Amino acid sequence: MKTTFKIHYETQWGENLCVVLQDTKYPMTWNEGAVWSATVNVPAAALKDYWYVVMRDGVIARSEWSHHSSASAALIEDNWHDCPIPGCPFVRKHTAELFDRPGFRGAGVAVPVFSLRSADDFGIGDFRDLHALTDWAAATGLCIIQLLPVSDTTRKGQWKDSYPYSPISSFALHPLYLRLQEIGVKEDAAFKRAQKELNALPEIDYPKVFKKKMALVRKAWEDHGAKDMASAAYKKFVKANAYWLDEYAEFCARRDGNEADYWRWIQWHLDIQFASEVAYARGKGIHFKGDLPIGVSADSADAYFHPQLFNLDSSAGAPPDFFSAEGQNWGFPTYNWEEMARDGYAWWKARLRKMSEYFDAFRIDHILGFFRIWEIPSQYKSGSMGHFNPAIPYAEDEIRAAGLPLEGLFLPDPRNPGCVQPRILPESASLPQWQQEVFGAIYNDFFFHRNDGLWRHNAERKLPELLDVTGMLACGEDLGMVPDCVPGVMEHETILSLEMSNMDKGRPWPYLAVCASSSHDMATLRMQHAEETGADMEPWEVRRALWGHLESAPMLAIFPLQDWVALDGKLRRKDFENERINQPADPNHHWRFRMHLDAAELLKASSLNVEIIGMLKDSNRYNQ
Repeated sequence: MKTTFKIHYETQWGENLCVVLQDTKYPMTWNEGAVWSATVNVPAAALKDYWYVVMRDGVIARSEWSHHSSASAALIEDNWHDCPIPGCPFVRKHTAELFDRPGFRGAGVAVPVFSLRSADDFGIGDFRDLHALTDWAAATGLCIIQLLPVSDTTRKGQWKDSYPYSPISSFALHPLYLRLQEIGVKEDAAFKRAQKELNALPEIDYPKVFKKKMALVRKAWEDHGAKDMASAAYKKFVKANAYWLDEYAEFCARRDGNEADYWRWIQWHLDIQFASEVAYARGKGIHFKGDLPIGVSADSADAYFHPQLFNLDSSAGAPPDFFSAEGQNWGFPTYNWEEMARDGYAWWKARLRKMSEYFDAFRIDHILGFFRIWEIPSQYKSGSMGHFNPAIPYAEDEIRAAGLPLEGLFLPDPRNPGCVQPRILPESASLPQWQQEVFGAIYNDFFFHRNDGLWRHNAERKLPELLDVTGMLACGEDLGMVPDCVPGVMEHETILSLEMSNMDKGRPWPYLAVCASSSHDMATLRMQHAEETGADMEPWEVRRALWGHLESAPMLAIFPLQDWVALDGKLRRKDFENERINQPADPNHHWRFRMHLDAAELLKASSLNVEIIGMLKDSNRYNQ
């Protein structure tokens, strides 16, 4: 049926309104009295969730605080939804209402699911291990549990599959995070022997865990799969997730030569287990923060079924920075953003909506990728041989006219034939002084000024579109070579920045930020201290370091579990040199870190917990 939407809104010059229905923007017409209207032929289901946006120069300039819902009607007259909370700094309502409290301050813990440990898992952390961690977080006054990506990375079950930022699906959960006993695996003598052997390891033996655990998953499918698939709950899940599940299941079945239903069944059980832990945590005032990988692998279901969305002739990475002197080559394709824009970024919106079923906050991995990406042509391996996409390159004739050689100073821009970009690590030392000065001016202009407007507009086209579709709190990983335009866009969209004491941005830490003592890509506090002094860090020194973060301005302070446990001289790990999760400079790194203690033991650690409670109360971050 046709529905006419009307809303009063006082626009500024150059602005117009659109009503957004099922992710499609419908332009509205200005009428006398600043009443905007549009008549749209849409199904009644579209009226269950719609909203209005202010457009300027083809991008969303302002979004509503919350969405609308209405019964089917020929005429709908709405009021613009502004934030009703005095002092709230955000432009969009969050699912977790505590984030929107004026002056809210909270704290959290970061840990990969695979690093958790319990007596009931099977050589690797699983979703059920989050139960005990939630109890500990609630008991100590934390409010956030931050996880690394939990997406399926399965290929051959080898060490390369341990890399959590190379998913084979942007939607599927990792099969290794299943609790075996809950899918019908019997705890017989053979199970207990294998479980004891794997759980006794100080670190994860990924290939061995994969082989043994997936064999038991397969046996459970053969024993119980048919019965499970006949259930109404299974059929409901498959229908609701068909938009990604069918492609993923077919992709995995072709890869392994088995049934597509096997993979649907696995995802159903994963959803049951993870969703119940999410509900339990929310009931205790604990919110999971997810991690949105900036890339998707070329050998993924996404790229296989939707190759037009990716530039498969290049890979994404990062220029030389704090983490790697030669830059990084992550090995996955860059996005064809122009193609993605044709349907309003539908793939991204579906990805975020699925993520919001489990997470109330999320970390945008390498948010700079929404402004521009460091792109490395497939013929190169080193991240230092990359270029920015998009960028305003230089014509080859322009460089020659300036009296500069191309060789050693510039690289071809494959997206713009006949054009070049300056090399991030140029071979300029042997040039005459005047050429060094000319090149230096071009270099500084290109990397720090020339593209700023382009990159800002590029992010403004995407981020508001994506942030409007869920109520997750957005946090951006904005470290590295950050263009000047990034902070302004993040502030306008109220995306929390990431602040770390060893990566100074040359300004005080703001309130709309997450501060962290270290991350999965960095050494822990004790390791950092040992690198500087040659000695371990005493518990009181750990407390001083954490307190410096807790008393600072950022809204959230989130520390790795290793750093929290380091407060207790008896509980913490003795071989702290092995607490690092990742080495970004090593593309073949094995992700195998596992906590040395059972998550349930944290609840019994009264000395540690009393100290954490005191620190959170004193810093006004205690979650009651």
